Amino acid sequence: MDFRFSEEQEAFRQEFVSWLEKTLKELRGDATIQTFESHKEWEAAARDFQKRLYQAGYSARHYPKEYGGQGRPIEEHIIVSETISRICGEYFSPWGVTMGMAAPTIMTCGNEEQKKTFIPKILDGTHIWCQGFSEPNAGSDVVNVSTRAVKQGDYYVVSGQKVWTSMAHMADYCILLVRTDPEAPKHKGLSYLLLDMKAPGVEVRPIKQMTGEAEFNEIFMEDVKVPATMLVGQEGQGWMIAITTLMFERAMGDANMASRMMRAVEEMFDNARKTRRSAVPLIKDPRVRQQLAQAYIEILVLKCHGYRHLSQLLGGGVPGPEGSIGKLLWSESGQRINEWNMELQGPFSQIMHGSPWTIQEGRGQYGFLRSKGFTIEAGTSEIQRNIIGERVLGLPKDASRVKRN
Repeated sequence: MDFRFSEEQEAFRQEFVSWLEKTLKELRGDATIQTFESHKEWEAAARDFQKRLYQAGYSARHYPKEYGGQGRPIEEHIIVSETISRICGEYFSPWGVTMGMAAPTIMTCGNEEQKKTFIPKILDGTHIWCQGFSEPNAGSDVVNVSTRAVKQGDYYVVSGQKVWTSMAHMADYCILLVRTDPEAPKHKGLSYLLLDMKAPGVEVRPIKQMTGEAEFNEIFMEDVKVPATMLVGQEGQGWMIAITTLMFERAMGDANMASRMMRAVEEMFDNARKTRRSAVPLIKDPRVRQQLAQAYIEILVLKCHGYRHLSQLLGGGVPGPEGSIGKLLWSESGQRINEWNMELQGPFSQIMHGSPWTIQEGRGQYGFLRSKGFTIEAGTSEIQRNIIGERVLGLPKDASRVKRN
């Protein structure tokens, strides 16, 4: 497969890069998560960036015009998404669930009214979304979701708890997996709702991480009334719609993660050139050179896998379970690369952002701490290996799991 851009695509990429550089000068182009004074400031900057992206016609260009897109080929959306991830991912991070999961799920599984109501407001930066799947007793094992939704007239009354919900403290809406039929087999008793995060009975409690951030949250819902019009698909279809959501997350996530991680690898190369030990630049050390080469190779493998997965979208298909391969690649490679980066910094690896002696504004330190969650979030490595074995390779189910079920 030839991954090179056509002349038209390359011209579009250069056009977008020029726009992006100009826009970042007007914003805070050097901003990182650490340099924003608060999550409120980060949220405001992210909404402003998305609004500008939409007004310039670059937001989800492949979506139909009637929903706020440009009706252009999906390749142009991929170019925009990858370029942002490479250059200024901090402005786009709050939109990961919104653009990568909520929007494509509503476009694929939602009814016409839901598409017209929500898609334009997602694309123009009005709405940020979060994902309400994981629970204290149902993390990677999503089928065990216990949050209840009871139909009462024109509403579902929802009670339960979600946890590890990224960006819930910023979110306007939530894609919510609930149990509507406790008597049905577990995967058949689930339904998929769109939840207004400002509805009475919804409480969000941020969870502080070791990075100092509070990116994840708990959501508590007590007798929350959700209009029946917010049901996606039909009752009992929640499991399959949730799988669709996760497959979209994998499809766009791999290529975007490759772009973001390449930025970290380039900073490793820069650090290795500038840092000297015994008057010799680290880039001359054979062991360091091997680590740098390995890091670069792993990112290229992830990028090529992401493109292969995206080829299914280009053909008009829905992403498949092969996305679990990409999740393993970026999560485990990401941890190794961040650890190598700390090794390169030596004693300076202990100095966080805010000190005049920190290296590269402490991005490496933040990345190292944040990467510890890579193999847990978005499905643990163990779950991904089971999916690859059973649904990609066609291997039999693990005997111990079959016995438990």
